[in-house]
Amino acid sequence: MKLGVDNRAGITRNITSWTSPTDPAPGAYTFKLVTGGLPQFFLFRGPATRIYTSGPWNGAMLTGVPHLRSQGFSFVVESGPDETYYSYSIRNASVLSRFVVDGAAGQLQRFVWSNGAWSNFWYYPSEPCDGYGKCGPFGYCDSAQYSLCSCLPGFVPRSPDQWNLRDASGGCVRITNLSCGGGGGGGGDGFWVVNRMKLPEATNATVYAGMTLEQCREVCLGNCSCRAYAAANVAGGGSRGCVIWGVDLLDMRQYTTPVQDVYIRLAQSDIDALKAAEANRRRSGKTTVIAIVCAISAVLLMAAICCCFWRTKVRRRLQSKMASSTPSGGGNCKVRKPRLDVDWKCSEKDVDDLPLIDLEAILAATDNFAEENKLGEGGFGPVYLGKFEDGQKVAVKRMSQRSVQGVQEFTNEVKLIAKLQHRNLVRLLGCCIDDDERLLIYEYMDNQSLDTFIFDEGKRRLLGWQKRFEIILGIARGLLYLHEDSRFRIIHRDMKASNVLLDRDMIPKISDFGIARMFGGDQTTAYTLKVIGTYGYMSPEYAMDGLFSMKSDVYSLGVIVLEIVTGKKNRGFYDPELDLTLLGYAYMLWKGGRSAELVDEVMDGGFNHSEVLRCIQVALLCVDVQPRNRPTMSSVVMMLASENATIPEPNEPGVNIGKNTSDTDSSYGLTTRSVTTTETCTR
Repeated sequence: MKLGVDNRAGITRNITSWTSPTDPAPGAYTFKLVTGGLPQFFLFRGPATRIYTSGPWNGAMLTGVPHLRSQGFSFVVESGPDETYYSYSIRNASVLSRFVVDGAAGQLQRFVWSNGAWSNFWYYPSEPCDGYGKCGPFGYCDSAQYSLCSCLPGFVPRSPDQWNLRDASGGCVRITNLSCGGGGGGGGDGFWVVNRMKLPEATNATVYAGMTLEQCREVCLGNCSCRAYAAANVAGGGSRGCVIWGVDLLDMRQYTTPVQDVYIRLAQSDIDALKAAEANRRRSGKTTVIAIVCAISAVLLMAAICCCFWRTKVRRRLQSKMASSTPSGGGNCKVRKPRLDVDWKCSEKDVDDLPLIDLEAILAATDNFAEENKLGEGGFGPVYLGKFEDGQKVAVKRMSQRSVQGVQEFTNEVKLIAKLQHRNLVRLLGCCIDDDERLLIYEYMDNQSLDTFIFDEGKRRLLGWQKRFEIILGIARGLLYLHEDSRFRIIHRDMKASNVLLDRDMIPKISDFGIARMFGGDQTTAYTLKVIGTYGYMSPEYAMDGLFSMKSDVYSLGVIVLEIVTGKKNRGFYDPELDLTLLGYAYMLWKGGRSAELVDEVMDGGFNHSEVLRCIQVALLCVDVQPRNRPTMSSVVMMLASENATIPEPNEPGVNIGKNTSDTDSSYGLTTRSVTTTETCTR
């Protein structure tokens, strides 16, 4: 495959999305190679809106996707006067592959043929740092940090308030202006190297193929508009030619693996300050190591004894305090220095990258937790609408002091969601840890939760099939990220329609990680004596035996998909004549070739039949009574997204836990291996 520009023939080879999966007319998204400066790919929405860039080609890789080198493909970019093009080859010639631009998701997707079906091998953009210009001019993105965006050395945020709320689009500004700009001729400037970087957008950069890096440095210092330089070609581990940026540096990203060095031009005073800070860190590190070794060798046993005694004493005191505490009212709250108590099992390092927002600002934003700003209430506690002075709306979750479960949920949610970033997960903007308050601040979802749409007689008419299908795909991709694509393996354990939020564009966001669990290493299952979840969505093995795994979330997803298709609650649906729940009823219709009868009647036939049938069949696979028979989330996404996917026949669903239960949205705790309800935890 070749993509690029053939100047001799006057041909530009791009890839354009379809209007819809069944309409091959040109869609809104185009993927093309831009040849100015260093060649790089852009994904455009419409004629000019940049959604994603691969990063400039540096002779060895596209610097925005360095890991693709190790995934069985060989890449080449050739640039000359007659033609500039990109091509790839698969090292294993027996593997079939295809590359598409998905117009529904606005993504690049590569599929490989595996086990008789097309499997989604990778897709971009897949995480927030993939978004074009995420951190603004002179900022860079790092997915290993919770805050994502940082300023380059020698720069500070243009708008600190916006950065604290994780809006870095304004970028960064210099601490000290360059001397060249003040008529100093560049003599007072120097360069600071940043490592492991995706090169800045280079369409307007200048390439000098015959220069060394030292020559490039001198040219840059002599040019008042020069902002940075880097090697133009690092193929074979060398450094040939150079590229100079004379515009603001945009769309940078830092990786944990080696990519490329970029030399940033700074005022000499800022370079001296950076060197001094680095020297202090090295000295501090050496001193700290020596002190720690001496302390450990001298008092290890004594420290262990004291620690155990102290933890036991603190735990008892805090448990006594919590047992006697009363709910805090809506009045003024005393603001104290943010802190975390030992017995919360949550330390300051767990929220290092999470902005701590002052309680006074939250009280002002929520009008002192006014009742009219209350959006709802769950097991964690009430949720309030907040509006900061700059107009930004947020959702504030306030931990109820009446719920011991809320303490655990707060700790769990801070530890887990602070480490996760995906377009289909709700964003945690910050938290407030006060002596009397535990608050989580989330991005505000204009359309609230999915259940308020699909179960409402009026609102669900606003959801046509195409939007419902996009929501299903978004939820599935969010779960795939949790299970397989994030740095951690996360089991949500409480997937349900009310825990899927919808933003202003109706993009689904998975929320509420209060009872989620993180698996490590090769762990695939876990067991709990206290089952917490929501009847109607819980898998049979979890509800009855306390066993949970990634397949537990898959089961819940199957229920949600059927609810989206039908517009009916699983727990509220029961056919007394046939003794069937929604799952059993769906299987009966599918088995009889009557799946279309399941579709929400408000759509009145206005839906894609093949997509509906595919969703129903995949959902039935997900709700198989045996966990081993349920597909993985990668298979679910592939089957949903591919028109040509081979989908196995589902088995008849097993006994549905919660049949004939109330419609109220509650969660329960069971004594496992028993049918006795031991406690009720409203969620």
